[in-house]
Amino acid sequence: MLSRRDAMLAMAASAFAVPVLGSGTAGASADPWAAANRVVAKVRGPRFPHRRFDIRKFGAVGDGSTDCTAALRAAIEACHAAGGGHVDVPEGRYLTGAIHLLSNVDLHVTTGATLLFSTDPKAYLPAVLTRFEGVELYNYSPLIYAHGQHDIAVTGSGVLDGQADDEHWWPWKGSGDHGWEPGEPRQAEARAALFAQAEQGTPVEQRVYGEGGYLRPSFIQPYRCRNVLIEGVTIVNSPMWEIHPTLSERVLVRDVTVRSHGPNNDGCNPESSRMVVIQGCTFDTGDDCVAIKSGRNADGRRVNVPSEYIVVEGCTFRDGHGGMTIGSEMSGGVREVFIRDCTMSSPNLDIALRFKTNSVRGGFIDGFHARDLQIGQVGGSVIDVNFNYEEGPGHGFNPVVGGIDVRDVTVRTANRALNLRGYADAPIRGVTLADVDFGTIATPSVVEHVEGLVLRNVRANGEPLIIPSGS
Repeated sequence: MLSRRDAMLAMAASAFAVPVLGSGTAGASADPWAAANRVVAKVRGPRFPHRRFDIRKFGAVGDGSTDCTAALRAAIEACHAAGGGHVDVPEGRYLTGAIHLLSNVDLHVTTGATLLFSTDPKAYLPAVLTRFEGVELYNYSPLIYAHGQHDIAVTGSGVLDGQADDEHWWPWKGSGDHGWEPGEPRQAEARAALFAQAEQGTPVEQRVYGEGGYLRPSFIQPYRCRNVLIEGVTIVNSPMWEIHPTLSERVLVRDVTVRSHGPNNDGCNPESSRMVVIQGCTFDTGDDCVAIKSGRNADGRRVNVPSEYIVVEGCTFRDGHGGMTIGSEMSGGVREVFIRDCTMSSPNLDIALRFKTNSVRGGFIDGFHARDLQIGQVGGSVIDVNFNYEEGPGHGFNPVVGGIDVRDVTVRTANRALNLRGYADAPIRGVTLADVDFGTIATPSVVEHVEGLVLRNVRANGEPLIIPSGS
């Protein structure tokens, strides 16, 4: 008889029948970091023919006010039809609506170039197949979108400006913190209706939103794409999640800077995706810096595709709710996540390593590996594994979480070292910390319903870390 944990992991594994790492996997190797190295070696980004397509030759004008949507579309289509190459955005400010990438096309935003994305929601219609907070639907197009394409890229050292602010996009959150006032449009009603449709099993084709729904789009979303590169660009002022690979494979996000402090402005959220490398990036965000996701509640279980084999290395995390996060939309499960050689510090960084789920989300986390992290200031807990996020216990889909290994970490100051809260009937199983110095800590750790907590050379306030009795 399979245990519930083993059954869930086997079911999730069946969703990815094609081997991703050849003969060796993290589970098969004595050194899990060998698997991380194999992922990095395999995810190298696409190569493109040397053809170049200057968007000005297709009618684009870089004056910041001329609508260049048609010109960008024509350049992308011509590049694709020719067999691929680079669509060049030269110096200037180019106003555009939704950009849809096609296979073998690199959208190259050069130094001194800015793509200004329209604040008119109609510029992101017709609706496309996408996800909103882990639930599939037809909604406004992401600002840069691709569906079912391969070998695509957004590169260069220019700027992608979503132009979201307290007057555009952000007020739809329905929060007074971002410009919304009572009586104005907000997402709450459509969001509740979408989540109800998902729980009822309404076919995705009937979940059509867009105009009148006020559900904000992501900034960059490759959806069911393969071999994706996002490199070098600076992303600012996003309506919602910034970089959102969904159901995609072999995605490289490298040397990208994200600065956006609006609501739900997560930096990079791989969702139900495999073989993802996030390398050398800087995240300064209004929500989680990096958050690994795999669908929400009944819809996540319906799609049933985990995120797996994800490597985050050499990144800088500044403001954010969480630095490196898993959840909360993790109903399809998450396995084998690696983070190394990263720095985190900000009085506005709430949690350094964050795992958030509950008995509505369910799902599993199997294999989280962290090492060589330099953490300065954290407002809350350094490591937070919380099964009581939002709805909490008692809803029938207890999460299965274990295999968390954190080592070679130094912290300057935080409110709390550990906040580990499982359930009595679903404890967190397997947390190992080795060679961790939590620095100056103000509040004792909390450890509830955890089996297999191992501490090796773990210190706080200059002394071995003590877990309070009864916690």
